[in-house]
Amino acid sequence: MKFIHTGDIHWGMCPDAGKPWGKERAQAIKDTFRAIVAHAKDMDADCLFISGDLFHRQPLMKDLKEVNYLFSTIPTVKVILIAGNHDRIRDNSALLSFTWAPNVTFLMDGKLTSVYFEDINTEVYGFSYHTAEIKSPLLEDIQVPLNNRIQILMAHGGDASHLPMNYNSLELSPFSYIALGHIHKPQVLAERKMAYCGSPEPLDLTETGPHGFFAGEIHPVTRKITQLDFIPLASLQYIPLAVSISKNTTNGELSDRIAREIEARGSQNIYRFRIKGMRDPDISFDLEPLMARFRIAEIIDDSEPQYDFSALFAEHSSDMIGFFIQALQKEQMSPVEKKALHYGVNALLHTTDERS
Repeated sequence: MKFIHTGDIHWGMCPDAGKPWGKERAQAIKDTFRAIVAHAKDMDADCLFISGDLFHRQPLMKDLKEVNYLFSTIPTVKVILIAGNHDRIRDNSALLSFTWAPNVTFLMDGKLTSVYFEDINTEVYGFSYHTAEIKSPLLEDIQVPLNNRIQILMAHGGDASHLPMNYNSLELSPFSYIALGHIHKPQVLAERKMAYCGSPEPLDLTETGPHGFFAGEIHPVTRKITQLDFIPLASLQYIPLAVSISKNTTNGELSDRIAREIEARGSQNIYRFRIKGMRDPDISFDLEPLMARFRIAEIIDDSEPQYDFSALFAEHSSDMIGFFIQALQKEQMSPVEKKALHYGVNALLHTTDERS
C-alpha cells in the first residue's frame, strides 16, 4: 500500500503579510499543495493522508470547491482527512453540508472512528477537532481490534493544549503507521512507524529547514512500513544567519557581506540577520537598501559600541559619565551588566553631544 502523508497546509494563510512578497507566499501554499496532489497521481498512491489544518481558518465554500477539484483529479487515490484546531468543525461550518468527490473521506466525528478500504485491506482511524483545544490525552488506551488489516492512525496535536500524546505508548500500538499533524517541523518519531509531516511550506521565520511531505509504502502481508521518505518540496526556506563584526567593520563592508551570504544561499529564500560583536562607536549601520533589494524579513542589531572606558573615565572623571563608569564597571561582569554599561555610556555621550 503506497501513501502520501501531509497536513498543516494552512490553505488561505498569508505568511509575511505586509511584506512585498506576502501575496506570493499565500500563493505558494496553494501551489505546493497542488504539487503534492500531483505527486500522489504520479506515484500511483493508494492513499493521501491529510492530518489536520488543511485550511488556515474556517473554509469558505469557494475554498472547499477549489480543494475538492484537486481531489477529483486523482480519482484512484483515496483521500482521507481530519480537521485540526485551525479548521475545526463548527456548528455553522460549510464542511457539514459539503459534498466531497467520491474518493474523499472526511473523518469529521469528534470521537475516534474509522473507514475500511477492502481493495487495499486498509483501515484508517482518526477524529476531528470541534473545539479550539483538546487538553485530554484522547489517544491513551486506544482499543483497536487485532486483525490482518493494515491499520493507520491519523491525529493532530502533541502539546499540552492540543491532544497531549505519549509517543512511547503510540509506538507500541498495533498501527502500521501513525500520521501526525500540528507540529510544523517534519520529523520521524519512531523509525518507519510514526511521523509528523510538517507544513509543506514554512509559515513564519521560526520554521527553518526543509519542508515537504512523506511518501511511504506498507507491505500487504507483514503490514510494516518498508519505505518512508521525506520529499522536500517547499518553494523556499526561512534562513537565520548571524554576522560577526569588529571595530573595523564599516557599513559598506557589512552590506557586502550580507549580500554575498544571500547570493550564496539563494535570493528566493527569506532571511533574518543578527549582527553580533563590537563596533566602532562612530559607526551606525544603515541596511535599508539591502532590505529593499533582498527578501530580508528582519535585521537585529545586537552589536555594541567598543569604548575605551579607561580613556573615557580619565576624560570624564568629574562628570556623570565618569560616575556612571565607576559605578557599573568591575572585573567580572555579566552580559546584562556589560550591555547596561555600553548602552548607558552611549546614551550619556549622545546627550552630551546634543548639549554641546
